[in-house]
Amino acid sequence: MKIYKFGGASIRDAVNVRNVGQVLQAVGYTDCLIVVSAMGKTTNALEAVVARYFSADSNIEEALETVKDYHFQIAYDLFPNSKPGLFTELHQLFEKLANFLSVNKSPNYNFVYDQIVSYGELLATVILHHYLESCGMPNVWTDARNLIKTDTTYRDAQVNWELTQAQIGSEIRANALHITQGFIGSDDNGFSTTLGREGSDYSAAIFAYALNAESVTIWKDVPGVLNADPRYFKETTLLEHISYQEAIELAFYGASVIHPKTLQPLQQKEIPLFVKSFINPLLEGTKVSKGVALKPQIPCYIVKKNQLLISLSALDFSFIMEENISEIFKLLHQYNIKVNVIQNSAISFTVCVEDKFNHFEAMRTVLSKQFKVSYNEAVSLYTIRHFESQSADLVLQDKTLLLKQVNRETIQMVIKE
Repeated sequence: MKIYKFGGASIRDAVNVRNVGQVLQAVGYTDCLIVVSAMGKTTNALEAVVARYFSADSNIEEALETVKDYHFQIAYDLFPNSKPGLFTELHQLFEKLANFLSVNKSPNYNFVYDQIVSYGELLATVILHHYLESCGMPNVWTDARNLIKTDTTYRDAQVNWELTQAQIGSEIRANALHITQGFIGSDDNGFSTTLGREGSDYSAAIFAYALNAESVTIWKDVPGVLNADPRYFKETTLLEHISYQEAIELAFYGASVIHPKTLQPLQQKEIPLFVKSFINPLLEGTKVSKGVALKPQIPCYIVKKNQLLISLSALDFSFIMEENISEIFKLLHQYNIKVNVIQNSAISFTVCVEDKFNHFEAMRTVLSKQFKVSYNEAVSLYTIRHFESQSADLVLQDKTLLLKQVNRETIQMVIKE
């Protein structure tokens, strides 16, 4: 089978839902399983429902109505003359969601989050299922929660591979078009779980692994994977091929290629992954598989904005030793601050970090008892894979270099812009 994954942008309105049908007509859909994300910004809207649920003085009905109106508008746009089956199923899903909100007794935020947010994918697939049926593309709507079985680590559930493979193998049949949800699964008690960051891509990889699929295709609004972010670089080049290992390397440094957890099951069975454009579906796009690291072999630029560069030295000017570094990393872990670059000398230790949860000030108070702390806020981290001599010059134009680190394949520079 072939696995196709369509993200939220590809089904954000009726025009784009129709386009999915056109993509499938163009590339073929026999013997295919489609994994679908929530529509547009639905996950954000459902997160607002969760937030209001835990805020006693908030109007939860208003937040829920926003989600409802959005999905019913898309359904009306697709079926202006009505389609009773679709509208009935949408009403049923919203009734189930409202019922959960009224009867739930659990105070566990992560548990409640998964039960609510999972409805985004369910609503999206019901609409797509009915639309494709109306286009003469019969398909089987399948609840991914019956197939992807996980533990109870809500919001970052770990897959029970043995049970999941058995469920998928028994439920998914060849020579049919299946529509199912990305991002969601269920635990042993039947409660919804979600798979964490890039969960829908990961779902596609899980299905591919369990079905020994021919390939996975992720459909995006770009022609494939580019060697640089066009928001920061005027000239970019499409990467025709990336090896599994290189894709994992790029993701590690922050490139929005494919998350490593998606690549790992595909690499184990050597299932190729394609990143293609749902705007121009017949273009070749990017292929991720075994083989050469990059084609073409050119520098790849990765940018991380809003970084923090911290330098530490001992108050008595003594050496920074292993025990000091161990203590520093314990604090970084404790305050949930992500480290992107490390550099040390005899009497100083420097890290470029991402303070996503704004915990640095609290950590700095603790660090100041043992170290002299200096730092630069709002710096940028540029990573260049397969760099050439002029690559750094291109990045450094009109910028101040604060830190540089070089190895055989990669150069990293922390810059004040």
